[in-house]
This record gives sequence, C-alpha cells and structure tokens, in this order.
Amino acid sequence: MFRTAYRFLKYDKAKSIGTVVGITLSVFLVGQQSGVFLFLTNSIINVVNSNKQYIWLVDESTTDANKTVPLDVRIGRQVTSIAGVRRVHEVVISAGSVKRLNGKTAGLSLIGVQAPTYVGLWNLEPGVSPARLLTDGALFMDVFSENLGDVKTGETFEFNGKRVYKAGQTRGTQGLGIDYAFTTIERARSLTGFSPNKVSFFLVEAQPGADPAAVVKRINGSIAGVRAWTGDAFADSTFTQAVVSGGFAATFGFLIIFAIIAGFVIIGLTLYSAANERIQDYGTLKAIGAANGYITRLILLQAMLMAIIGYAIGRIFVEGFRLLLMSIGSNFSFSAWLEVGFISITLFIALGGSLFAIRRITSLEPASVFRR
Repeated sequence: MFRTAYRFLKYDKAKSIGTVVGITLSVFLVGQQSGVFLFLTNSIINVVNSNKQYIWLVDESTTDANKTVPLDVRIGRQVTSIAGVRRVHEVVISAGSVKRLNGKTAGLSLIGVQAPTYVGLWNLEPGVSPARLLTDGALFMDVFSENLGDVKTGETFEFNGKRVYKAGQTRGTQGLGIDYAFTTIERARSLTGFSPNKVSFFLVEAQPGADPAAVVKRINGSIAGVRAWTGDAFADSTFTQAVVSGGFAATFGFLIIFAIIAGFVIIGLTLYSAANERIQDYGTLKAIGAANGYITRLILLQAMLMAIIGYAIGRIFVEGFRLLLMSIGSNFSFSAWLEVGFISITLFIALGGSLFAIRRITSLEPASVFRR
C-alpha cells in the first residue's frame, strides 16, 4: 500500500506539493503564535517565575506579582520568628525615568535587593560579581533592554535626576513592556523616593527540610493583612490574573484556531481536487476488487506522508523563528506536551482534511468511471 500511495503522490506533484505547503504554513503559524504567546506570558510572570524557590509574602489583596502593594518592613521581622523560616529578604520595585548624555530618555523600573545575599537578583551575566552593586550609583541592566539595550557597561546617565552608571549586565530579565534594572535596596529607595519603612514584597527562605506549604500556612495563620504564597502558586495566580482574566490567552487562542481551520480547509480542498482528478484511478482500483476500507487507508496514508513532510519543514521554520527571537532577547522554548500537541494538530489537519476526498471516492460507483 505504501508504494501505491507514493505513486499517487508522485503522479500529481503539483497537488502533493500544494498540500505539503498548506501543512507547512499551518504548522508554522501555530508554532509561531504559540511561541509569541509563550514569550509574552513568560515576560509577564518573569519576576515571580525567576524567584519560585522562595515563599512570596505580599499584601493580602495582591494576586499579581506585577501589582504589589507596599508592606511595612516590621512584618519581615515578625515572619522570622515563625517556625520553618530561615531568613526573610526585602525587595523593592519602583519606577523612574532615565536621561542619557545623548539626550535620550526612557522609563526604567528598579529592583532593589539586599546585600550580601542579593536575593531577588537573577540571570546575572557570568563573571559579574553582585558585589559591584555596592559601588556608588551602580545598576545592573539587561543586555536586551527594549529601550536601553545599547547602554554600555560603565556608561553614566541620570535616573530621576541623579547620577548612576551601568555596572554590569543581566540577560533575559525584562518584563512585558518593562525594562528592569537591579541595585541595592537602599539605593532603589533613595533614587525613587520609596519609603525606607516599606517594601514591595518579602522573599522568605524556608529552613532546609521544611515543607514550604506548611510554612505558608503558618505565616497566613499568624500575621494579619498579608498573604504568603509558594512560588509556584504565586506564578500561577499571576498568570491567571494577567493572562487569562485579561483576555490575553483568548486573543492568541483565536489566532491559533484560525490557523488550524485555514489549514484544514486548504488541505481538504486540495486533496478533494486531487481525488477528483484521479477518479478513474480510484474507480479502477474499486473495479478490480479494492474495498472502501482499502481506499480509505490509501488516502489516509497519503495524507499522513504529506503531514510528516509538512510538519518537518514547518518545524524547521518555527525553530528558525525561535532562534531569531532569541537573538534579540525574546527567549522561549516548547515543552514536550506542546511538541506532542503540534504533531497532533498536524495529523488532525492532514487526516481531517482527507475526509473530503475519502467521502468523494467511497461514494463512487466503479462502473461510472468507464461511462465517461
């Protein structure tokens, strides 16, 4: 059967190539939209996702890591007395405006972390010591910063009218539409006017061997006005609030569904047209005894062969797109279940589209082709 299917495909190269191109485009569009969605969602939850190893302590009304309400620093001292807590780290996030020597301006959000642990600082470039932040005016900035990526290490500029400089680089620490820079918590407060008695949130380090969920429960049962989350739970909450509730997922979901439907229709019509043009060949097969089950399997095998080829080509294009985005700091990767999803979608498009042709051929009376 494989040999027969191959001959059918080879006989009408134009239709076969057209079907493969349709599958390739569908795979690329689905992969491309999925990749952009992953990058944007990763950017939204980047702050919490990069610090999931800690317990997050935020205001009781906060369900999104990007929308925190300042907390009193004294709460941190209360938390240290709770069983299972090893250490509590203060973190401040506050925004301001950059003015460079060349006159360019841009917004920048500072993340202030405590020395000497620097908890809350992530993705520091190899060879850069966090202790550089102790130098007066020092900031760490992302190499892929949307508006400030061209700032060179050592370059000085103004932040909220005060002189600072880039002391080192991070990689992949941007938020969605937000450029982050890191500095000491004292400097962040001074540069942005953030109250010295407040923090944006606490990152709580559990004792070795302690169950984070149990520590979270004890904190929530001991201190009023705040809420503790495990890192995973807060990442999920941030994702839900920012992505799902905001209609973000629905927009990309619609685009992905549109790509699937478009591929399904294009491939279905192409296979139907090809079947019509080879109707005498199929009629001959039926006339010499081929059952509808054989014809169905033959058409499905052709569709599967084209699906494999189209998927391979489309996946290469998707990987090229992913590497292109990586070169400009838009990092994302596909999990194993997404890869399985792409393959399943490809087979659905190809095999589902072949139903048009199967219906046409299986309803054919063998003798009718010889009366033409």
